[in-house]
Amino acid sequence: MKKKYNFLWPTIIATALAIGIFIGGKLHFSDTPEQLFTTNSKKDKLNRLIDYIDYEYVDEIDTDSIVDVTVNNILDKLDPHSVYIPKQEMDRVTENMKGDFVGIGIVFYTIRDTISVVRTTKDGPSFLKGIQPGDRILMADNDTLYGKRISDEDIIAKLKGKQGSSVKLKVYRKTEDKTFTAIVKRGRIPIKSVEAHYMLTADMGYIKVNRFAESTFKEFKAALADLEKAGATKLTLDLRDNPGGYLGIAEQMADEFLKDGRLILFTKNKKGKVNKTYATKKGSFEDKPVYVLINERSASASEIIAGALQDNDIGTIVGRRSFGKGLVQREMDLGDGSAVRLTVSRYYTPTGRSIQKTYKNGHKDYYKKFTERFHSGELISVDSIKVADSLKFKTPKGKIVYGGGGIIPDVFVPIGSYEEARIEGEERRGLFSAFVFNHLEEDRSRYDHFSERSFLAEFNTDDILFERFIDYCIGGPNKITFDFYGFEEKIKIYLKAAMAEQLFSPNAYAEIKSQGDAMLNRVKEVDDQKETASAKTEN
Repeated sequence: MKKKYNFLWPTIIATALAIGIFIGGKLHFSDTPEQLFTTNSKKDKLNRLIDYIDYEYVDEIDTDSIVDVTVNNILDKLDPHSVYIPKQEMDRVTENMKGDFVGIGIVFYTIRDTISVVRTTKDGPSFLKGIQPGDRILMADNDTLYGKRISDEDIIAKLKGKQGSSVKLKVYRKTEDKTFTAIVKRGRIPIKSVEAHYMLTADMGYIKVNRFAESTFKEFKAALADLEKAGATKLTLDLRDNPGGYLGIAEQMADEFLKDGRLILFTKNKKGKVNKTYATKKGSFEDKPVYVLINERSASASEIIAGALQDNDIGTIVGRRSFGKGLVQREMDLGDGSAVRLTVSRYYTPTGRSIQKTYKNGHKDYYKKFTERFHSGELISVDSIKVADSLKFKTPKGKIVYGGGGIIPDVFVPIGSYEEARIEGEERRGLFSAFVFNHLEEDRSRYDHFSERSFLAEFNTDDILFERFIDYCIGGPNKITFDFYGFEEKIKIYLKAAMAEQLFSPNAYAEIKSQGDAMLNRVKEVDDQKETASAKTEN
């Protein structure tokens, strides 16, 4: 796999923000599309222009592409979160927010022009047909998938299909040096939004949520039930890097922690109409300690939960100031398979604060705000966060909170060093996973004696594997170098985590990776302090 690496860290993250953070919630209009979109002169003008180009212009022109450009230009004049979704992207976007897709249930790498299975979905179609990690998929029906420059998107398109339909796979298994055929019936494959849950301490559970999709609340409830069975009376809810999603799902999740009748949020549209959402009696984790982790990439629905709990004096928000997206979108069909997500209202936390940061200087400036935060020092020191007294609010217990650009946490945790961030960036881009896959390919059987729990408890990345990783980085096509020995412990944790993910599960990966996590360590410290203070009060 060839990857391009760039170490301009603030720019990288600012770009990632621009790509990832635009998803809002769904609201219901009382007006029908027919009432909203009546014939008018502005619409007629655009229709007439497209017709003139179609029928009279001297050259053949793809007017679909002109329309796409026009729509994007119009939306560029609005806020940064009103976006156009072309019809060729709608299936992917819909799948991501629905929480599943129809396929064969594999995670793969393309290595030396061959599809190599990294992991199968447990109890999924490929798993049930005996496909194993390390298997090479050579053909799908009559399509040859090796020895060609095929994009991952094309490969996925060949493996996906209608539910219940079958695909004939020709598979090579390196460990047995044999080729065989497997007929796999496509089925629904979950796209997990609750990517991990486990016991962080003897009495505290941990749940990591990466977005708010249709299936998220159901996944969250199942994870919470598992943790409570394991003895969890406290919870850490990790919303770091979570760009948001459906408003209604965030409301349901916030309801789990708030007593009946507590305000979760309210929205206001251009006509001044206010809609308030209150907690119900359904909450199953009320009156229990909860810690919510946020960072500069936590947005929208993530901020709704953090704001609802903070303004109701519930739980503790830990981390760094969140992104600052207080706008709500509604997805509207444009009639040709494409859609627009249009901002229809603003939302406000229970104390009445808007956490939307300004976008008056345009979209580029809006997404460069992260770079400004980095250079201003606010990611390193809470004292560097700029707040306006005019945007000061009070919670019922008298705590001061601020609007105007994200949720400021109750407990601040600074970002790591530049070098540490580079290592984390390479980990996110798959450097560690690619190395581990190649290592496992040499002899997977050496790890056969481990169960998931014994691997977590007993395996440690040794110096030999660590040195081989350094050789892999330095000797690879991208000549990656950083302070390997200064961050040896972190690198060894990441290597173990990547191995656990490929051998066992994403849950094992998250549990191992947490060992060097500054925010989680801070949560444990704060919780211990609260326990000590509580014990002194009782005495």
